[in-house]
Parts: sequence; structure tokens; C-alpha cells
Amino acid sequence: NQLNLPALERACTESRGLSMDAVAKAASGHLGLPLGATEVGGVLFGHALRYNPDDTKWWNRDIFVLSAGHGSMFLYSWLHLAGYAISVEDIKNFRQFKSNTPGHPEFHDTPGVEATTGPLGQGIANAVGYASSCKMAAARFNTEQHKIFDQRVVVLCGDGCMQEGISHEALSFAGHHRLDNLIVFYDSNDVTLDAMAVETQSEDAVKRFESQGFEVHLVTNGNSLPDLYKAYQAAHDSKTNKPQAIIVKSVIAKGIPEVAGTNKGHGEAGVKFVDAARKAMGLPDEKFYVSKETRDYFAAHKKLQVDRYNQWKKTFEEWQKANPQLAALLESSQHEVDPQKLLAAIPEFNPKDSIATRKAGSEVLQPIAQTLPLLISGSADLHGSTLNYIKEGRDFTPSCPGGRNIKFGIREHAMCALLNGFAYHGIFKPSGATFLVFSDYCRPSIRLAALSHLPVTYIFTHDSIGVGEDGPTHQPVETVSGLRMIPNLDVIRPADPEETAGAFASAFSRKCGPTLLALTRQNLPNLVAEADAKTRRDGVLKGGYVLSKEKGALKLILIATGSEVQHIVEAAKKLGDGVRVVSMPCTSIFDRQPKDYRESVLPNSCRNRVAIEAGVTSFWYKYVGLDGRVVGIDRFGMSAPGNTVMKELGMTSDSVIKAANTGLQ
Repeated sequence: NQLNLPALERACTESRGLSMDAVAKAASGHLGLPLGATEVGGVLFGHALRYNPDDTKWWNRDIFVLSAGHGSMFLYSWLHLAGYAISVEDIKNFRQFKSNTPGHPEFHDTPGVEATTGPLGQGIANAVGYASSCKMAAARFNTEQHKIFDQRVVVLCGDGCMQEGISHEALSFAGHHRLDNLIVFYDSNDVTLDAMAVETQSEDAVKRFESQGFEVHLVTNGNSLPDLYKAYQAAHDSKTNKPQAIIVKSVIAKGIPEVAGTNKGHGEAGVKFVDAARKAMGLPDEKFYVSKETRDYFAAHKKLQVDRYNQWKKTFEEWQKANPQLAALLESSQHEVDPQKLLAAIPEFNPKDSIATRKAGSEVLQPIAQTLPLLISGSADLHGSTLNYIKEGRDFTPSCPGGRNIKFGIREHAMCALLNGFAYHGIFKPSGATFLVFSDYCRPSIRLAALSHLPVTYIFTHDSIGVGEDGPTHQPVETVSGLRMIPNLDVIRPADPEETAGAFASAFSRKCGPTLLALTRQNLPNLVAEADAKTRRDGVLKGGYVLSKEKGALKLILIATGSEVQHIVEAAKKLGDGVRVVSMPCTSIFDRQPKDYRESVLPNSCRNRVAIEAGVTSFWYKYVGLDGRVVGIDRFGMSAPGNTVMKELGMTSDSVIKAANTGLQ
């Protein structure tokens, strides 16, 4: 199983040529990593990784994540050579309109791309999530007779990724959980965009990885195929039960002497020297050139890969026959989930109980977790407050990788990026929890989940000034509206326990994007007097609904979410006939409903509207119009008991009545 050095050296040269030609043609992009880390790609895609270009979602493939996503031509060139469905024309259309070779790798868009990367450090955490998911899958599905999950997760990152705080969070988690199926290639070329890395960093990378629980391999000649392969084999075959780090001292933009080894080599500054560089490498004048010898080498390599894939398929089919229940469970991960099936499993709440929606969420989670055995739930050191622990689910630990509860530690940013890794893998239904105000710590990961259409659920509690004594630092007045601005993120703020049931059913049945549940710490009344449980649960599935219909002619519409719905219910009773009460737990779901339904809830004929929410007001004018009024909080909160804060800042039925009385006559 030795390297074919002449073939791989030729492939590396031609990979460099593809990257140079693509960046030059696009007149934008990054040459540094694709040229500097080329030999890493040669070892991985030309020899070491286990993959099948014809089945990019093969369960037991090795998974490669390019964390340094700006170097996307590295990935595209090697995927092209390896036989994935990326043509020469696709390479020529690098960074162009509607191409499948965008500026940064995007999941779903490009065969072989395992994660949407670009924001530095995210890919490291995604890979840690992948590795955790693979460990969990092996524990849940492998048997003594049949091992169907035993792959490696490999991530390539650079100095920029390592400087981002998320890398510290994710690597610390990986080391603590002994994810020995994870291999991190750190392209340590000592260069960042503005300057040489020595101007911004001086830590000992070997000691850093070792302190976080990694076994470390240092490759001082990072452009040596034999040295890189030796390090990879040592990492792959290690018996230390530790994640592996391979620190690669490469030369950025290798092959373009004018910029190689300098910060100018990071981007496209070397484009003006490409023709001379190509000639010096021995490439012909023909652009986007790949030799017949390289094509033949990868065709033969693909045949070996397909043979390995077919051997696995035989094992998989034997496993299916021997373990029909496990096989059905794995297959279920690819099925749509009916929200009504989830709701049917959730008992109705006692109408007399006043209960916080975080507590209602805890009670809802248990039957859903029984209905969906592949659902997992984690928390950023707050299970005791967010209450999203799966009872009987055990903890995910090195000795119990099949556990369904993950203790992420105080690592909100990495938590959400790890959840993305689980979602990319596509077997488990991931969810994680923290306080809503700390969504600011993980917003980039939430944004990427929405962009990549990942079905992740965020169970974020302590959702408003109702937090009370913890004060303005923990009272997220602007947070819900800000999160609603992220396209494809459903933000659901339920008003009572039955709406909470609907919120969880909506979240865990969604396939095309993430959902954030904003739940209260304080108790809320059960709104049974306004509508039955089914109406409230189904109303959440439509985003907004008429909770209480007006008597007689419609004169006024009151709109609220979450803990403020109780106030419009009370206000409507005092305001008399003609008042409609609308609960709007999720505006994005409501906006996706047919026009006729939206009109039936908020008829254009009634412009006299009042909305109330314990947060900033500007968002709600979309629904009340310029003629409407919004009762909200356009300031930070205060430290006092929750009820006091609510009253002082106007979150009361009296405020709704006052706003209503200043409306249209």
C-alpha cells in the first residue's frame, strides 16, 4: 500500500494548475492554500481517504471538511480529479453565477462538499460534530458480527481557523471526549491575510494540541508527499484513543516564487505571475490541463474505491438481514416526520396548571424522544435550567458514545457548530440548549445552519425581561427580533404549554432548516378558556392563528407572542365586542402560509391593530402597519423580580388597552 509518488507528484502539479487557472479566469479567489497544501490533497484524495464519487452519501465514507473554506479551489480541484461530478467546465466557472463551484464551499450545491465553510473555524467544529455523530452511529448500529461504521473524519484548517475562538472550544471538546476518529490537518504556513502570523500569534501549537488531549504529529516539510503520508498513517493507526493533529509546515502559494511564503500569497495577488509559474512547473500552455496519465491513475484509484465500497455494501446487506430493527431505525433517519404523529404522542396538559414553557418543553421532549429514537439533546452547561435532558437517554461520553444527552460545557458557539456537524451527517436529529441571550455567542453557527438548510433545533430558554433579577445582561430585549432576520430560521415563541407542544412538533418535523424555540423561565397560564389544545397546537404549525374570535363586527386586532399573549387575552375582555386575539408564535411560518389563510387571520379590512412583545418594537410594524401601535421595550431591562420588571416596562394588559384606545375611531 505504498504511494505512487510519480503519479501523485504529477497530480499535485496539475491540481496547482487547475487552481491557478480558475482563480486567474475568475480574477478573484485565493491561491495560497490551494497551492500551499496541495500535497495534503494528493495524500488524501489520491491515496488515503475512503470514498466513492458515485455515492457521495455513502454511510461509511471518510469525511473531509475544508475548514479554511476560502481555499475552495483546493477542494474543487481534488474532487474533480477524484471523479466527483465536478467537470472541467465547472472548474472554469469558479465563482460564477449559478456555478456549482462557488467562492466558498456550500453544502447541497457541490458533490463531495461535506459542510458549508468560509467563516473561519466553523469547519473545525463541524468536523468535531461529524466525528461525534460517527461515534454515536457506531455505538448505536454496529454489532459484534457486522461493523458498518468505522470511518475517519479529516479536517484541513489554517492559522486563521486556529486563531478563532471557536477552534479552542471545539478542539477542547474533541480532546475531552477522546474522539480518536478525528484527524486535524493544521496547515501551519505562518501567514495570515494582513501580515505574517508572527505579528499576531506566538503560541506553541504542539503544546496547545497536546494540552487539549490530542496526539500530535509534526511535518516540518509540509510539501513532502512521503512525510505527509507517514504522518497520516501514524495518525490513522494510532492506538492512543486520542484525536489526532498533524501540523503541516507548508509554503503558502508554493509554485509562484514572487509571492510564495508571504502574506501576498494568500489571495489573488499571484495571478499576474501565473503564466510564468505554470511554465516553471512544466505545465503545457493549455489551461485547465489534466494529463491522460493523471486521469488513468484516478480511474484506477476509483475502481479500488468502488471495490471497497462494494465489499462494505455486502457487509451492510448482511447486517440488514441480521438486524431488521436496527436497519429500520437507520432508514428512518431519512424519512419525513409527521408533526401530527408527534403531537399524538404528547398528552394534553392540565388546564389548571400554570407552567413555564421551559418546563412544558421538558415534559414535551420526553414522549417526542421516545417517538424519535434518533433525537439527541445537549446543553451548554445548563441542563438544570434549560430542562432539555432526555430521561433514560444516558450521557454521551467516551465510555458511552451511544448516549443521547451531550454536555457541551460552556461552549455555546462550538455547541451550535457541532450540532451542524450532526445535521450534515444526517442520521441524528440534533438539538441543543442555552439561555436565549447567549445566542449572540453562537449566531454565526445558527446562520450557517439556516443557509445550509440544516434541521437543527435550538431550545433557548429565559427568553425575556421575565428573567428578572439577573438584570439587563441576561434579558434579551433585542434578540428575538434579531434572530427573526436570519432567512430560513424559524423562531417560535409559544404562549402556553399546548403551544409549546406545537412548537416542539414543528421543530422536530422540519427538514429544510433550523428552528429556535424561545421559552420562558416564568410560569404562564394555560389558555384553555380561549381555545382547545388542538387549536393551539395546530395554530403553531401555521405560525399564527385566531386564538379568540371577535363578537360581532371586527373593530380591532390584538397580536402577541409568548408570555404577552395572556395580556391581549385579558385586554380583549375589557375592551368588549369586536376585538380579535391573534397568537403569532412564529412569523416566518405564518408568512409561508397561503395568502387566503393569512387574510383570514389578519384581514386587510381591519387596520386598527395593536401588537405587544417584551422586546424591541420595530419588527412588528410589518403586521400592524403604519396605522397600528406596538407595545414593546426599546431599551435594556433592569434587575428586579420578573413581575416588577414586566410591570415597570409596560408588559401588561393595561398597556395594550391604552394603545388600543389611541387607535382609529
